[in-house]
Amino acid sequence: MNNTKIISEWLGSGSINVFGMPFAGKDTQGRHLAKDLGAVRLGGGEILRNSVIPKHITELTNAGKFAPTDDYIRIVLPYLSKREFEGKPLVLSSVGRWKGEEEGVMSALEAAAHPLKAVIHLEIDESTVRERWRESLHIGDRGQRADDAEHLLDTRLNEYYTKTIPVLETYEKLGLLEHVSGLGTKEQTYQQILKLLQNRASA
Repeated sequence: MNNTKIISEWLGSGSINVFGMPFAGKDTQGRHLAKDLGAVRLGGGEILRNSVIPKHITELTNAGKFAPTDDYIRIVLPYLSKREFEGKPLVLSSVGRWKGEEEGVMSALEAAAHPLKAVIHLEIDESTVRERWRESLHIGDRGQRADDAEHLLDTRLNEYYTKTIPVLETYEKLGLLEHVSGLGTKEQTYQQILKLLQNRASA
């Protein structure tokens, strides 16, 4: 039985949430994982950007900051229980990035029959963030995102350190967190993810 088959049977209709610094590869790895597991991929930031949202949220996200928790929960969490996702696993990209939001995310997932089974943390350093930002700017692979401006990288990193690291600490305490180096190639990183998920599936 191959890795993805083992993981799929363990995951069922559950969910995996992927976190990391900006440009850590969350969307890339999430798309790969969702494809191989037959899962639906959902990103909190994408949901916000593709929703009709109040002006103050747009201004915050365009400035590299997180949406206020109350607004985030109201807009994003209902997506987790969409009927079209019933019976399917979910691969989430940084859904619930601000300390305290993880509780609402886990509750919403449980209620929607997509219980959170694992959290992946893609670890890179700040120099890699800036290197990948330059590469992305050169190839133009992320569209016209206002928060991808160079002067906002420090703001986005500060949001990650002050608001998201405590979320990851909670998942660590719950035994859900897996640390993965995101410094290798995309394939090397992906194989690390599969190995860790297979270990969980086989435990």
